[in-house]
Amino acid sequence: MVSRFGISRGVSPREPLTKVAEMATLIDDLGFEHVWYIDHQLGMKDIYATMNMTALATKNLKIGTAVTNLKTRHPTVTACGHAAVDELSNGRAMLGLGAGWVAVNSIGQTPSKISELKDGILALKGMFRGDEVDYEGNKMRLAMADRQIPIYLAVTQPRILKLAGEVADGAILMGAADVDLINWQMEFIYQGLEAAGRDRSEIDIDFMCTTSVQDDQALALNDVRSWAATQAATFTEWKQIPPGWEKHKKLWDQVLESYHFENHLSLHASHQGHVTDEWTQTVAIAGDVDYCVGRIKEVAKCDIDRISFPLHSGGRQRRLETFANEVIPRVKGEK
Repeated sequence: MVSRFGISRGVSPREPLTKVAEMATLIDDLGFEHVWYIDHQLGMKDIYATMNMTALATKNLKIGTAVTNLKTRHPTVTACGHAAVDELSNGRAMLGLGAGWVAVNSIGQTPSKISELKDGILALKGMFRGDEVDYEGNKMRLAMADRQIPIYLAVTQPRILKLAGEVADGAILMGAADVDLINWQMEFIYQGLEAAGRDRSEIDIDFMCTTSVQDDQALALNDVRSWAATQAATFTEWKQIPPGWEKHKKLWDQVLESYHFENHLSLHASHQGHVTDEWTQTVAIAGDVDYCVGRIKEVAKCDIDRISFPLHSGGRQRRLETFANEVIPRVKGEK
């Protein structure tokens, strides 16, 4: 059963950067293991300012990007920025990397190919070791290399799941709070591990579990509907659809057609109007404490190492305290 929990969040344009440290301190004090920050250069405030402020304000919290990409930020920029976070935090930095979706599509570029991701991860690992690396025909070395900062790959589909098993230190498992889907995804990670001759213990699996805990289930569903819309839009790109999920394809196409990247994860985004309650409850967990604890316990039985809860806006302190004091202790069997 999973016993490690963290938070994922973005700093919206409306949130003063001065509040970042205050929220990070609360997350740390409540006993969460880690915090992931969204890197979206048009829709969220600067990722490195955010992480550096968090590093200075906290004592135990691990801090990372969930996720950055190879298109809007060159690997040398990413390596340098994370080395600074690691120094300021006394070794608590993590690096979450993805193919790129909203941050990349919103500036007219295309997500990284699997081969590009592999090259990027190997280059970043080499830079963190202080090695001279050859990336895209150029030789480079990170002068401030000090520690092999763990690299997590955000994963959904088979090829990238296999890649995580082959070369990544961790995987941020995206997709849905659905046990069958998680188990289906894990099989591809196992294939990657086997292909590389690696053991399961060599990769840390973090499941992104979008959850809203409210007594009124209708309010809870509306709270996570924007996430459900994002997941619907990304599913349109899946080359291999999980068994039994073909019935959702029409909904996915409708959401993508109306998706506004500048409103990514916004609770006010118009594209979420296409998302049904059934789909929302498939990819997310929304309801009262008993319902959410029951669903999370089922997810926690999968072969994952930790769970991250995206932190929605509006009453964030209440949300954090609910997770820390009411949900997590019951999932861990302490209550």
